[in-house]
Amino acid sequence: MIRDRSVRGVGAAACALAMTAAFVASAPACTSILVSRGASRDGSVMVTYSADAPFLPKLLRVAGGTHAPGTMVDVRAWEDDEVRGQVRQAETTHTVVGLMNEHQLSLVETTTGGRPELVDPDGQLDYDGLMMLVLQRAKTAREAIGLVDSLCREYGYSSSGETFSIADKREAWMMELIGKGPGGKGIVWVAARVPDGCISAHANMSRITTFPMDDPENWLYSPDVVTFAVDRGYYKTDSGKPFSYRDAYHPDKGASARRACAGRVWSVYRRSAPSANFSDAWFRGEEGSEDYPLFIKPDAQLSVADVMGLMRDHYEGTPYDMTKGVDAGPFGSPLRARDLTFKVDGEEFMWERPISTQQAGFVVVNQMRAGLPDAVGGVSWFTPDEASTSCFTPFYCAIDALPASYTNGDYGKFSWESAWWVTNLVSNLAYDRWSRVYPDVRKAQVEQEAALLKMQPVIEETAAKLAEADPALARTFLTNYSVSTADAVFRRWQALAQSVLTDHVDAYQKDARGVPKAPGYSPEWLRQVVAGRGGQLKLPARAAGTDH
Repeated sequence: MIRDRSVRGVGAAACALAMTAAFVASAPACTSILVSRGASRDGSVMVTYSADAPFLPKLLRVAGGTHAPGTMVDVRAWEDDEVRGQVRQAETTHTVVGLMNEHQLSLVETTTGGRPELVDPDGQLDYDGLMMLVLQRAKTAREAIGLVDSLCREYGYSSSGETFSIADKREAWMMELIGKGPGGKGIVWVAARVPDGCISAHANMSRITTFPMDDPENWLYSPDVVTFAVDRGYYKTDSGKPFSYRDAYHPDKGASARRACAGRVWSVYRRSAPSANFSDAWFRGEEGSEDYPLFIKPDAQLSVADVMGLMRDHYEGTPYDMTKGVDAGPFGSPLRARDLTFKVDGEEFMWERPISTQQAGFVVVNQMRAGLPDAVGGVSWFTPDEASTSCFTPFYCAIDALPASYTNGDYGKFSWESAWWVTNLVSNLAYDRWSRVYPDVRKAQVEQEAALLKMQPVIEETAAKLAEADPALARTFLTNYSVSTADAVFRRWQALAQSVLTDHVDAYQKDARGVPKAPGYSPEWLRQVVAGRGGQLKLPARAAGTDH
């Protein structure tokens, strides 16, 4: 987080810390979708980020400003909060809200790991510190890509491989990077512009393989991206094969990695372009199957609501639907307790890994638009906890304040005044009795978000007019709207948690009059119970029908 002179961002830093725990538990974390202007219904560029790890995030706002020449900024390690070193402060820095700055630049990530020997423990910048420095200094995606490279060359990079989604109001780029190992300052990297009219996605697995080296309008890369791989023995020029970034720096991690990571990309693609009939073979690990393309054109342009829906996916409507089967329990819950992999009688198995997962700390859908003033065009739709059981609320990119409920809380103690804890309470009440409780949650979610999306054009028309005459007044207007809207969502979720507790108690479900009913279990699940334990549970014919 930005504390005193630190460069660390609250949300990103917490995610980094939590992802250590997530990877220790063999649970790859974070999903990102990129949507180009031509692929969105209203000409927005959009990027998403699900920070999937067990932690309590506090929504970030860092004020921009001017700084005296020679000012230095402490860089702290997220593992132990020790100062790694110092970075020269930029003379001018930009305000950051969430993971978007006041110029509508967004930067989010997923961790890809890659070759462990390329981690430089002495580098001053881990990826979250790097992201925050870039957001405070860059105005465009191309400028951000250059800054990622130059900062790592100057100060060293200490994290493992990453895939960044970097987007501004006109372009979306996917940038993959990895360090050069102990003593090797800098990174090797490649960046691809999402073609207009297309979308892409990444989820903890490197996506970029071969790429053109003569198309700087659409592809950028470090000068040594190939030669470094050759020097390290990761690529042989006489192999007869074209250079592949992923093959060189992120060797295949096996079937479990594909299942956990590529499955999320497949689900984004199959929902966005059902006409393409994308095969599940690659993510199921079938030999000889083809990877999913880096970019696809959706069947129809995507709205903000569509993209929010993609972030709520549990493979519904596919053979891997997590609300179906014995593992979904009696109430069809998509919850699967960690670890992802498990063994039974010496054989290894794996749960599906969805886009929407219970350990998410927060989710954002960042929306950037060239046709509006920056203060109006950039909005971060944010929700604490996971997307399927919570509500996105808008925070404009240049606002002056944040609501208290989104900036406080302690992972070690429940609080009714913390948005993260309240949304988690609703989530956990839904997980245990999904088929009964989730309809209540979904109803509140649809009503609240539909109202917010309906209000958005009205709010932005007013704000845009204010921005022409008085930019400061426009910021105040958008600040008041963002804070009051978030407060209203928070209060709605407080009420929702209380109503769920009241209406679904002791396995009863109250009707509209408040009378408790006993809905029991579904016939499908009872058949599964009888198949496994029918001999123990079966009553003699004479006793059948008796209840107590």
